Amino acid sequence: MVKILIFSLLFFNFLNANIYEKNCVSCHKDIPVSIDKYFYRYLLKYSSEENVKKAMFSYMKNPTKKTTIMPEAFILRFKLKEPTKLSDKELKEAIDIYWEKYKVFGKLK
Repeated sequence: MVKILIFSLLFFNFLNANIYEKNCVSCHKDIPVSIDKYFYRYLLKYSSEENVKKAMFSYMKNPTKKTTIMPEAFILRFKLKEPTKLSDKELKEAIDIYWEKYKVFGKLK
C-alpha cells in the first residue's frame, strides 16, 4: 500500500512538472555544478535577456566547443551535451522558465 502511494505521488508530481523541470533539471541534478551557475555564466558573457536566450537556444540546438560557456576542463571531464531533442517551441519555453527562475534584474536592491 505504501509503495502504491509513493509511486502515485511521484507520478503525479512528474505530470505537474513543467518542461524545464522534466528536461533540464532532471539531467543537471547529476552534475556537480548547479544549474544556476550556467545561467550566471551566460549572463556575464551575453548581458541582456535577448542575447542570453539566443545564445542558450543556439547552444542547445548545436553544442560545440566554440559556443560553450564552460571552461575546457569542464568539457574534458563531462563532455559536451548532446543536442536537445526538444522542439523549438519547447526549448524556448524551457529557456523562458529558466530565465524567470534565475534572473537578477528587478531582484537586486
